Amino acid sequence: MFIETRDLTPEDASELTVLYGEYEWWADREGEDVRKALAETEVAVGVFEDGDLVAAARVLTDYTYYANVFDVLVAADRRGEGLGRTLLEAIVDHPDLESVVGFSLLCRRGLVPYYETVGFELFDSEMEIPEGGTEELVRMTYEQDG
Repeated sequence: MFIETRDLTPEDASELTVLYGEYEWWADREGEDVRKALAETEVAVGVFEDGDLVAAARVLTDYTYYANVFDVLVAADRRGEGLGRTLLEAIVDHPDLESVVGFSLLCRRGLVPYYETVGFELFDSEMEIPEGGTEELVRMTYEQDG
């Protein structure tokens, strides 16, 4: 068995679409949209075993202050084998991201202990503000109508 980690390209869209399909909340992603997303993603990394994509993630970044990790995927029949760790190490050690100060990701609460084992820390939403004191940060989203 040969494990390889490399950047994903739009040509990997069909394999990545299959991985998305293993996750119910991403099952509606279609190949052409995944191809377009890969083409516009600053850094996308895949873990391949014997040429087959078994884990992947995408990163949106400004290459200086922030790198937001999205869509961390591991093939359903391969979870628990360390492929997620291999993937996340490839991301935080990626040569294009070496000057980035902070990496972040969103995950389900049940996955917090796992992400802590690979170096991520739970974000404290309360922070000191320049005017003095502390204030809680909130996450906001905006979704365009289809």
